[in-house]
Amino acid sequence: MNLLYANDKVGAYPDSWYAATSDIPSERPPLQGAARADVCVVGAGYTGLSAALHLAQAGFNVVVLEAHRAGFGASGRNGGQLGWGQRVEQPYLEKMLGMERARDLWALGQEATALVKSLVKNHDIDCYLRPGIAWAGESTGEVDELHAHAAHMSQHYGYDMDVLDKDGLHSFCPSPAYIGGIMNWDAGHLHPLRYALGLASAAEAQGVQLFERSPVERIEQGARVKVHTSGGVVEADHLILACNGYLGTLDHSVARRVMPINNFVAATAPLGDDAARVLAQDIAVADSRFVVNYFRLSHDKRLLFGGGESYGYRFPTDIPGLVRKQMVQIFPHLTDVPIDYAWGGTLGITMKRLPYLSRVAPNVLSASGYSGHGVGTATHAGKLMADAIGGQANGFDTMAAIPSTPFPGGPRLRSPLLVLAMTWYALRDRLGL
Repeated sequence: MNLLYANDKVGAYPDSWYAATSDIPSERPPLQGAARADVCVVGAGYTGLSAALHLAQAGFNVVVLEAHRAGFGASGRNGGQLGWGQRVEQPYLEKMLGMERARDLWALGQEATALVKSLVKNHDIDCYLRPGIAWAGESTGEVDELHAHAAHMSQHYGYDMDVLDKDGLHSFCPSPAYIGGIMNWDAGHLHPLRYALGLASAAEAQGVQLFERSPVERIEQGARVKVHTSGGVVEADHLILACNGYLGTLDHSVARRVMPINNFVAATAPLGDDAARVLAQDIAVADSRFVVNYFRLSHDKRLLFGGGESYGYRFPTDIPGLVRKQMVQIFPHLTDVPIDYAWGGTLGITMKRLPYLSRVAPNVLSASGYSGHGVGTATHAGKLMADAIGGQANGFDTMAAIPSTPFPGGPRLRSPLLVLAMTWYALRDRLGL
């Protein structure tokens, strides 16, 4: 099953609140005939667009091939949370890699957050970027762990976050489900599709050629890579694979380590003055559940709530019902609130919940598997690949050195083993393996 088409219409954005509130440009033409480039990028999400933009700024001739539309995938559908550090906490990285390498990854994670902020500012991207993410706990044990994490970051990294008791958290998020947490004003939230479209516009302004509705059918590796679509071929000195959960069969070595899963978001009807019963300030929230609930208010006072995952390839038939089930656990008073939009998206995860960057071949780079931390990490991964092609590979090599574990099962067995693999993934995480 090709996930590019399993749940979506060809060349069409999903019926999401993000698409309804974005200035969608006219469709760009598909690739026709032969093209030559210094670098060919496959995928026009955050990773590919950031790579293309930074390569063009460095003087490279860049062609981007997108199967649907720019920002079509997870980049235009996610919860819009710009986190901090890496996807997993620093103590986990310290245990896995040692303090020195953990500090290197922390620095790169902070670069990622700063990069998004600078791109939004420097390219005047109107995506409602706002500061603040609260991390909320539902039990005393969860809250104690969050507070201990804040203390660890302050002591060992000089990085301070606000420690919140029940009253402190409720001053931001008055949900009866949460009893404390931490607040990070360095993190933020934004409109993800408007951000992606802004990156595409910025890249094109630098001379990048972006072809839409141009799915890649096969790749010929060599001193010059040939990337074939149904309408043409791009010959390039370098290739970047920026496909994340939509990689399919383009590279089996990456596909073994990056698994596509689905996640879902709903937008309620505008809440008006009642929005203060959800969030008293314009921040985002994520909680400590294994399958994380994440939410924020839109600029028109809707609750944008993400929750629930599926481990089959098809989206469920009742996405609003799936998300509402999670939402009312956090906000019982919203049981009957109308849901105006609900949509799904496909993202890429790894066994260790850390991104997978690799040199597929001497002149082929890949980055994916952001595991729900992609707004900053994917943007940064694109820049790291651009830097590596330009001769500055330290950052890319540091990320590529993170140990990676393949998921069980090959492409033909992946669907039957999907739930089994995720069960092991959850067990391994809970046991700290």
